[in-house]
Amino acid sequence: MSVRSVQGSESPGTGMQAGARFFKQRFWRGIVCALVGAGLWGFSGACAQFLLSNYDITPPFVTAVRMLGAGLLFLVVLAVRQRERLAAMLRDRRTAARLVVFGAVGLYLCQITYAIVIDYTNAGTATVLQCTGIAFVMLFTCVIGRTLPRAKEFVGLVAAMFATWLIATQGDPSALSLPLPGLVWGIANGLSVAFYIMYPKRLFAEWGSFAVTGVGMFVGGVAAALVWLAGGLVGGQSLALPTLDAAGFLVFGLIVVVGTFAAFALYLHGVSIVGSVKGSLLGAIEPVSATLFSALWLGTAFSGADWAGFVLMIAMIFLVTDEKPPKEESGAAAVDGAAASTKIQDGRGGAA
Repeated sequence: MSVRSVQGSESPGTGMQAGARFFKQRFWRGIVCALVGAGLWGFSGACAQFLLSNYDITPPFVTAVRMLGAGLLFLVVLAVRQRERLAAMLRDRRTAARLVVFGAVGLYLCQITYAIVIDYTNAGTATVLQCTGIAFVMLFTCVIGRTLPRAKEFVGLVAAMFATWLIATQGDPSALSLPLPGLVWGIANGLSVAFYIMYPKRLFAEWGSFAVTGVGMFVGGVAAALVWLAGGLVGGQSLALPTLDAAGFLVFGLIVVVGTFAAFALYLHGVSIVGSVKGSLLGAIEPVSATLFSALWLGTAFSGADWAGFVLMIAMIFLVTDEKPPKEESGAAAVDGAAASTKIQDGRGGAA
């Protein structure tokens, strides 16, 4: 009996089970990628804190270097491994325009508005306001889909936002200083977070998360560099490059390669698998990661509020991940989806 005849003799139930296993494995891979990527953002926060505390460096300069450096790294990898896809993306005018919007409006605005909120308030308040992006993602998803959020996701939202508030403010309401400009920019930051998570969904489906993230990061880096230059030429800010020692160069390299390149590649790939709502909730692990790295590297001590926030974040992760793949991805549909996914990986819209 030939191999083909053996394959043809498989029952539909066997194919359905294989498809269900494929989607389950893919779902958990997305969970892990989103968690690791968001965790690396926390590492980048510790790196930024180290640089800003020990060297004459401004937030716009850090933002420009990390985004432009990571964007160039993305392009090098794409030029080596996915050259044809990169060329096709850039030739497609509609795709190129959407990539500019994703990079300059989504990725860059997320970074720069966060820095502006810190300038008007403080890092703790800015972190709390940034997590409004989770609520915006859930709100927009429900409005677009004309449905209510799942109970577990809603409880996870409450847990994530309260945990972030505890970690950022240590449970002291007076720590939240909210002048009107800080509040306005904080809401803008939350909207930009929701935008860069939700906007590239179709781009991911067509071109793959790695290629889209890479080009978008480079575009955002160019925008950040132009804004930094404009600040020097028009705003009178110094454009002199900072003096760095070996430790400074090492940390800058880490924030570019690990805290930006790897973090965004993993997180947005995870979002492309698990969806915008779950992805935004899992991204709330960032303040936990930042606190851990600050404690282990910079000597920051844990408090009772930190531990309470950690427990709530862990509970949120269990709430978000304790679900089976959607029903439409089970059974016969799962078999078709697995085949389609394999086709995408081999074709123009390959996964990261």
